[in-house]
Amino acid sequence: MTYCVAMRLSSGLVFASDSRTNAGVDHISTFRKLHVFHQDGDRTLVLQTAGNLATTQSIISLLRHRSRNADCLNLLNASSLYEAASLIGETVREVIQRDSEAQQNGSTTDFSCNLLLGGQINGDDIGLFHIYPQGNFIEATRDTPYFQIGESKYGKPIIDRVLHYDMSLEQAMQCALISLDSTLRSNLSVGLPLDVMIYPSDSFSDARQYRITEDHPYFTTIRKGWGEGLVSTFKQLPPLLL
Repeated sequence: MTYCVAMRLSSGLVFASDSRTNAGVDHISTFRKLHVFHQDGDRTLVLQTAGNLATTQSIISLLRHRSRNADCLNLLNASSLYEAASLIGETVREVIQRDSEAQQNGSTTDFSCNLLLGGQINGDDIGLFHIYPQGNFIEATRDTPYFQIGESKYGKPIIDRVLHYDMSLEQAMQCALISLDSTLRSNLSVGLPLDVMIYPSDSFSDARQYRITEDHPYFTTIRKGWGEGLVSTFKQLPPLLL
């Protein structure tokens, strides 16, 4: 399984993804689910993937391969994030249709996937899109400034309680990490290491990418502080009076 979260805030974007995939308790692997398409001074696009691993790997490979061909529309020459999201949606439909038609022997394999696209292209504002298996998509807004894909239910409550559009990027990343920690504790199909990225508006930089492992000192500190804080707050609640 997977858990990815992306946030579109007034000052930029925040991305966080786990890296575990599994096909049963005896087959657990690690694959990166956060992918960056970048050109200095021109664009920074971030893709996060969840769903059928073969499908998502094919989509990313096709997008990277086509980005090397300047004669066709690709993620490195798209004129806007909307155009980039449309291109990714078309690629999603292409791969799923191809693999579904090749399916044999009455297999019921689920080839579907969900993707998050966020970033900025020079001349355009930052943006964040959720792209569905059908290839259509929606855009994050001030009222709905984040998207989740994969195993989202465990990490959603903290985001709903804490996140707001004008929050700093650093605080938003703290929120995303706590959301991931809550998911890690409740679902074994989501696991470390984590891939995270902070993108400040108009920076056109991919520099603030980090990989967080089990012994990462900052992640260890905040997950311990959050856990102890919850226990402390619970103990301070008034006694039950019914």
